[in-house]
Amino acid sequence: MRDRLVQAPFWLTYLFLYTPIAVIVVMSFNAGDSPYSWDGFSTSWYGELAGNETIRQGLANTLIVATGSTALATVLGTLLAVGLARHTRSRLLSAVSALPAIMPDLVLAIGLLAFYSAVQATLGLHSVLAAHTVFGMAFVSTVVRTRLSHADSSLEEASRDLGATPLTTFLRITLPTLAPGIAAGALLAFTLSVDEFVIAFFTAGPRDPTLPIVIYSMVRFGVTPEINALATVLLAVSFTAVLAVQRLTRLTDSLG
Repeated sequence: MRDRLVQAPFWLTYLFLYTPIAVIVVMSFNAGDSPYSWDGFSTSWYGELAGNETIRQGLANTLIVATGSTALATVLGTLLAVGLARHTRSRLLSAVSALPAIMPDLVLAIGLLAFYSAVQATLGLHSVLAAHTVFGMAFVSTVVRTRLSHADSSLEEASRDLGATPLTTFLRITLPTLAPGIAAGALLAFTLSVDEFVIAFFTAGPRDPTLPIVIYSMVRFGVTPEINALATVLLAVSFTAVLAVQRLTRLTDSLG
């Protein structure tokens, strides 16, 4: 009985957090147009979702930004992690590299918008892509550095002792060792970019809204079953990506 009382706050917290999400998923299959009353099972709202041009365009913009920023963040974040772990021991640089990940999104968004204004850069998908690369790189770097901390540096030293160039050592020894961590970091960066709203809202142009911005503009006029269906799709994508990251992270730990 005492154990159940101790666990009660834990389960109540989970109930509070996940009950609204479960309601959204269930109501996305509602046959009626009310988001609050159940009128029977139907998948019609997913068909409506597929036919909405505004949502399709927002999804296309989101995928463009997420794919491009993930590619850039993965390359730059991996190089940053290797540089911090193998070529410098500066605590200041390590702290600065992690700032975009721990800094409030609102602060980062205002800073990026101020920077774009200072250099008189136009806003559009390119500005959102650059902004997402900044914070995505911090997450990739953190994940890859965790993998590097478990890697055997003696293999790299042996490669150099046998006459391999630094580039050859990196491509044939370091990079394959880091592959699970790099993949996990890339999936994490992609997931965060797809779901990110605040930074995109500040740095996107008026003609190129990402999907979270489109959802925000729709929710302002009330929650509809179509929005519930869209939220369910995003939940499924995010859940799948998070599971993939967890599996890759476990693989990274087991190889370490």
